[in-house]
Amino acid sequence: MKRIFFAVFMLFSMLANSQVLAERERSKLIDEILKERFNNVLPSLMDRTEIDMWVIISREYNEDPVLKTMLPSTWLNARRRTILVFNRENDSIEKLAIARYNIGDNIQSAWNKEEQPDQWQALVDMISERDPERIGLNFSEHYGIADGLVKTDHDEFMQVLPEKYKERIVSAEDLAVGWIETRTFREMVLYSQLVEITRDIIAEAFSTEVIQPGVTTTDDVVWWMRQKVTDMGLETWFHPTVDIQRSDEALVDHITAFSDEKGNKVIMPGDLIHCDFGITYLRLNTDCQQMAYVLKEGETSAPEFLQQAFKKGNQLQDILTSNFETGKTGNEILKKSLEEAKAEGLKPSIYTHPLGLYGHSAGPTIGMWDQQGGVPGSGDYKLFENTVYAIELNTEVEVPEWGKDIRIMLEEAGYWGEEGFRYVNKRQTDLMLIPSEEAQN
Repeated sequence: MKRIFFAVFMLFSMLANSQVLAERERSKLIDEILKERFNNVLPSLMDRTEIDMWVIISREYNEDPVLKTMLPSTWLNARRRTILVFNRENDSIEKLAIARYNIGDNIQSAWNKEEQPDQWQALVDMISERDPERIGLNFSEHYGIADGLVKTDHDEFMQVLPEKYKERIVSAEDLAVGWIETRTFREMVLYSQLVEITRDIIAEAFSTEVIQPGVTTTDDVVWWMRQKVTDMGLETWFHPTVDIQRSDEALVDHITAFSDEKGNKVIMPGDLIHCDFGITYLRLNTDCQQMAYVLKEGETSAPEFLQQAFKKGNQLQDILTSNFETGKTGNEILKKSLEEAKAEGLKPSIYTHPLGLYGHSAGPTIGMWDQQGGVPGSGDYKLFENTVYAIELNTEVEVPEWGKDIRIMLEEAGYWGEEGFRYVNKRQTDLMLIPSEEAQN
């Protein structure tokens, strides 16, 4: 226990000293976390999914999405054909590679090409020696992330695998999803900082440091965000969007609202603006949507009707997260949440997704904007603890003052653990305010 507390203390110290770590410090931290995941997360997942041996096959520049998350920090790609084998034995896991190299410090090379020139036969020999009952391969109908075994590698493997082992091949979908979705304590410490960085960038973007009402366009803000992330030594995992709702323009339909081409507009006083923005750091990803109001002359706060509309977005968040329960499927959570929201007079749309090693990650899908009746496959996957979600949703609100409906669109990172639901690092509860030149005078 003392070791855990010391490690956490050192981690907090590093983060406090530098908001964004230098490359060498990032590399060290990534590898330490990867070691913890192999030793502490993977064994329980293999037990839960009842897979005795997990075989992951990939080639350079065509990497399996799961394998990419297992490479050490100094490996930016696989090398030649890389085959990983995780064999469950007693209280530990053998972590081996049918490859010419050790895969960092965690996975040891178990192939001597001079003794056995055929890489496939070396894999078959390893399987035969260990005689596993269930062999998991990464093929999946419902999760692209868990469907990384390409046809060529599959066909070549099947050509050499003895018939008795072919009968033991199963989809590793649940194991792959579990690996991708499960977060460790240390990762959650990092996640809090990552969300804070994301929110800080949005706060600066939605300020007079970036926006001059009547001059600055939505595209100006988008590209400022992209450049800011690059200048910080980070990356965006999708191109940000910034859009406007205003009193004299009709509410756009869902197709337009969820497209990347919302049009470039000059930001004006009285506008309700919204962004969709996410970054990647230390192999984790954020996905955040927040909203701001541009003050008009004489205003010191957003109009009360917009403030009340915004609260309905928070209300929908509360309804959704109150229905999180370990063992419930995404579709079950979606159905109950929509029913409760409508009963409370809301016009909800929920499209919450797993978040973590990928932005649109693997786990229970809780609606899609165009599938509010449930999502076959990924929506049937159950909620597990120690997982993170982009609590993404919107509600349409009638605004008589503008003579139309507006859409409150929000997205915040949330964590589901043993003690229930919490936001990874707070959530937006009030509209941000952007003073115009007239409002500042």
